[in-house]
Amino acid sequence: MSVIICAPSKLDPAKAAQTFDIPAKKPWSALVRKGQTLRIVDSRGQQAVDTLFYNAADFSERYSANDTLREQGSAYVVMGTKLVSNEGRVMARIVANTGGAHDTSAGACSCESNTVRFGHHVKYQHACRENFVLEVSKYGMSKRDVVPNINFFMNVPVEPDGKLAIVDGESKPGDYVELVAEIELVPVV
Repeated sequence: MSVIICAPSKLDPAKAAQTFDIPAKKPWSALVRKGQTLRIVDSRGQQAVDTLFYNAADFSERYSANDTLREQGSAYVVMGTKLVSNEGRVMARIVANTGGAHDTSAGACSCESNTVRFGHHVKYQHACRENFVLEVSKYGMSKRDVVPNINFFMNVPVEPDGKLAIVDGESKPGDYVELVAEIELVPVV
């Protein structure tokens, strides 16, 4: 996966202010200034990029899946979605998207949830929730500050009976989503 931060425009990766290649299973965060565009690229296809957003000036204000879903009236994050904070403020908006609908209901995997899904042999494998805890600790936060997240590129259809299914992703190598920061943000991947 790659992350590119640049000024708002038709994004030209060659002109990006910063580019980060994030190894699989590793956490990442950075400051994204108001008005900058953050592009998250699915470099290999069918990846899931678990992501949280925090107000850089006040970490108690953070992305709210519930408020985002309620505000837009949709079960998924798509082109045009405004990412809303727990304070009801728009933190960022999606301005480009080639990766389809993005999940914001299934949450981050944990050692416990992976054990339920895949068996006890995975109990001690590293999971996304642990990555979040490691990364937010750099900012003085703890596991209590890890809230429901967006899973960019993750395919979680709602079945006819209302249950969520977690199935293979539909994104292809190079698919991306771009977000323009409406406030100073710290995204955590």
